[in-house]
Amino acid sequence: MKVTESNHKQLDGVHDLFREERRQAIFDHLVVNGRAAVSELSATFGVSAVTVRGDLQALAERKLVLRTHGGAVPADGSSDLALVLRRQRQVREKGRIGAAGAALVANGDAVFLDSSSTSLAIAHHLKRHQHLTVVTNSLEVAHALFDAQGVELLVIGGVLQRATASFTGAYGIERLQKVNLIRGFFGAHGISPEAGLTDVSPDEAAIKRPLVERCHHVVAVLDATKWGRTGVASFADLNQVDTVITDAGAPEDMVRQVEAAGIHVEQV
Repeated sequence: MKVTESNHKQLDGVHDLFREERRQAIFDHLVVNGRAAVSELSATFGVSAVTVRGDLQALAERKLVLRTHGGAVPADGSSDLALVLRRQRQVREKGRIGAAGAALVANGDAVFLDSSSTSLAIAHHLKRHQHLTVVTNSLEVAHALFDAQGVELLVIGGVLQRATASFTGAYGIERLQKVNLIRGFFGAHGISPEAGLTDVSPDEAAIKRPLVERCHHVVAVLDATKWGRTGVASFADLNQVDTVITDAGAPEDMVRQVEAAGIHVEQV
């Protein structure tokens, strides 16, 4: 079959898009985990070691990472950049998802918000709630609700992860046994029928796992880019998820698969 020059350009454009998405994901992985080996990145992202080295070199040329023997580490200041980048991605979609998530919360509820940028979008819509208890491991969520007089904040302590402005290690989770968490809102690196909800950080996944079990209603808040992606660590099986709030760009075939598993999917 003859491929025209126009088709070549379209294919090159798609290739460039996938490459940039992968490089962004590699950068996120490095920021969250502090360092990574080429072999680890190759296995995580399903590409060859040669491809990973090319991606790391491109990121190094942008002064986002520093190459090391056999891998890379984030460059100085990249943690702050990571937070900025997370807030800038899918802004309109996350805003709609945040509003839809907040609409599920009633005055007097106790809810969990994780450290994802989508949960942060929910927090901005909760400021006028009354007699609301918000449990979080996110400094960003706590800051967003700092001046909300009707919201009581319970912050889970632990080791500060500067890349995500969150605490891991789950210090204090045992104190939540007496807190009746009506809903938990969980962002994720990806959702898939096989792996469920996953994260790129095992430490983040470790703090989400017990909180999934403590919430009466588990809500996954995911923009369309997260469907079909799989991170290194699972923190919830699909049978533990009650609702998924996503945007209209979510792939129809996967949405139907998730709905067939008895999960309500709300597209906004």
